[in-house]
Amino acid sequence: MVSPWLILWALFSLVFRVLSDVKAREEPVLERSVLGDREEGVSGVGSSLSPCLKLSNGEPLALQSGGDVVIGGLFPLHYMASRPDFDHRAFRWMMTMVFAVEEINRNSSLLPGVKLGYRIMDSCDQVHTSLKAILSLVTVVGLASSSPTRAVSYFATCTCLSDKHMYPSFLRTVPSDIFQVKGLVQLVTFLGWFWVGTIGTTDDYSQYGIQEFSNQFRQQGGCVAFHLTIPKTPTAAETQEMADRLQGSTAVVVVVFATEGQLMDLVLELAKRNVTGIQWIASEAWVTARLLTSPRFHPLLEGTLGFSFPGVRIPALKEFLLNLRPSPESGMEFVNMFWEELFSCRLKFSGNKSEENEDSHPPVCTGSEDLSYIHSTFTDVSRVRVSYNVYKAVYAIAHALHTLLNCDSAKNYGMSEPPCCFDCLPCAEGEISNQTGSTECTKCAEYYWPDKDNVKCVAGVEEFLSFHDIMGIILVTLTLLGVVLTTFVTAVFQRFRSTPIVRANNSEISFLLLLSLKLCFLCSLVFIGQPSVWTCRLRQAAFGISFVLCLSCLLVKTIVVLLAFRANAPGSRALKQFGRCQQRTLVICTTAPQICLSAACLLCAPPFPFKNPNYQIVVECNEPWPPGFYLVLGYIGLLAFVCLILAFLGRKLPDTFNEAKLITFSMLIFWAVWISFIPAYVSSPGKFTVAVEVFAILASSFGLLLCIFVPKCYIILLKPERNIKKGMTGKYFT
Repeated sequence: MVSPWLILWALFSLVFRVLSDVKAREEPVLERSVLGDREEGVSGVGSSLSPCLKLSNGEPLALQSGGDVVIGGLFPLHYMASRPDFDHRAFRWMMTMVFAVEEINRNSSLLPGVKLGYRIMDSCDQVHTSLKAILSLVTVVGLASSSPTRAVSYFATCTCLSDKHMYPSFLRTVPSDIFQVKGLVQLVTFLGWFWVGTIGTTDDYSQYGIQEFSNQFRQQGGCVAFHLTIPKTPTAAETQEMADRLQGSTAVVVVVFATEGQLMDLVLELAKRNVTGIQWIASEAWVTARLLTSPRFHPLLEGTLGFSFPGVRIPALKEFLLNLRPSPESGMEFVNMFWEELFSCRLKFSGNKSEENEDSHPPVCTGSEDLSYIHSTFTDVSRVRVSYNVYKAVYAIAHALHTLLNCDSAKNYGMSEPPCCFDCLPCAEGEISNQTGSTECTKCAEYYWPDKDNVKCVAGVEEFLSFHDIMGIILVTLTLLGVVLTTFVTAVFQRFRSTPIVRANNSEISFLLLLSLKLCFLCSLVFIGQPSVWTCRLRQAAFGISFVLCLSCLLVKTIVVLLAFRANAPGSRALKQFGRCQQRTLVICTTAPQICLSAACLLCAPPFPFKNPNYQIVVECNEPWPPGFYLVLGYIGLLAFVCLILAFLGRKLPDTFNEAKLITFSMLIFWAVWISFIPAYVSSPGKFTVAVEVFAILASSFGLLLCIFVPKCYIILLKPERNIKKGMTGKYFT
């Protein structure tokens, strides 16, 4: 049975081959790009010429061969310097990848029935060029540099790439720089060099390497005399400035983290000045480069020290490289270019528009020249290092594909895949899976819920704020306590209704206030227990009306306090104009809007019991028109705000009328409770929403009862000597 991912790869490969055939028919001509980076659309890089090659149709040049799975590769075939140069050593890396792919294709046991292809491009030793190329590749071997690498790298050593959170898909066949840096620090300190300079570039490889070297070097007692940063495309003035600073320093030991191409301009400038006497410490990126083998640079770079990767011999690689021949076929442009440069000749079929002077006539290549007679870094494979890392990288991808292809059949496990190709995740809330290794979960029917093992659906248990719950018992106890206290205060006021303190506090309104508080306590009982049609309709109406009645009484008492103070002024009739009749009218007028609003909500959009499956199965009252509930709360808040303002204005009246101070305290508690209620109500799940509302009702009711009536009961019962007319006109009522 063919797995879906293989079909996907096959479709991709088919499209890739079709596109390749179409491009081949277009007879592309090889051109050297002379567009500056700004013309390429890369802002802020400069206007230096790019050494990369492109076809006449604008496509980047690539060495390629079709296959079922195409592996991409990026190699620094050219590098930026004062003159773009072709790197024979990097070309050997490129051809080693081709050699590894062809060797794997001949191996009948590694990837049977699957042909590997390749598409290899020139990174030009530049980050932005590499990123352009990498977007067109799928499975990538690359890059030589650290900054843009996110794949299987053969030469990227930056320690930053070891962070699996930042680079989860990055793999490498070389050790990170943490080991190289330790070795370099031990090397320079062992030789007694504690005064050194450093040179780096702007990429991650150099920055992390120099930073780690400097930190460890300082810990060993060393000092960094200077640090030079080579720009991406240094100008002649910048190169000369770096050379001047290098010559002017007293440090003769210089540690360099850079690649051959990045270092070339500076080395050329120093060689031109005949600079000698510098002890160079090289990072692995250039310690084995041809820069060190060129006789031109021997006076400058002789004695350079550094660490390199161990060299090995790859069987049959030399024979493969020596059998390389140019070809007019599409995709062989890199080979043709290499051939022309190595033998200083011109291939008739290459289509290369040479930049040589038209008067010069290089000889024509036959294509059968013998590579074995040419001494070049391309053919020197006695002890390869980076080439071996390329070789290992290709084999790592091949073995990964081999493992993927040889996963046990989905048929054996009764399942969108082999078991090694996906992670086993638990089912989401409300879903079950009754088959081991299943890739899909089944959602339970409405009002059914998974058991504790998530293997079967069971009838959901209806949850609500029950009288038998611990929380319900606590709330009921507090409710009954509030009712008992309110009844006790009412009995005390009734028993001593003829005393000055009761009469002075408007006994009729006080009794009405106590009645409304008792209703506030009792309405909380409607919220507890299983919701029914009648309890859902009654709870919000009872809550809204009882609290508005309570606040209306407080509003009247506050106005009476303020008017009573003005009544002491000669000729004032303010208190007489706000007599008992006017007080009753105000209570009725302020309570009536809440009654009308509650009645309208009940008639037009009555609440009803609802089973909410979002939190298990919670039976709750559904508000068809939520704004109605918030209007009820808003009107209560409006009355409470008016009471608070008026009571606050009268808080410093003479002691005879200091009930305004008590009302202020009660309103502050009221506001604190209900302001805290809103976010708690919105964020509480299931039955806890009801518990929060009941708690707010009880807390605000207790606040009103205790702040307003407890001080009066204290005087009536425990300080009867103050409950006299004289006490009401002196400073006894506190």
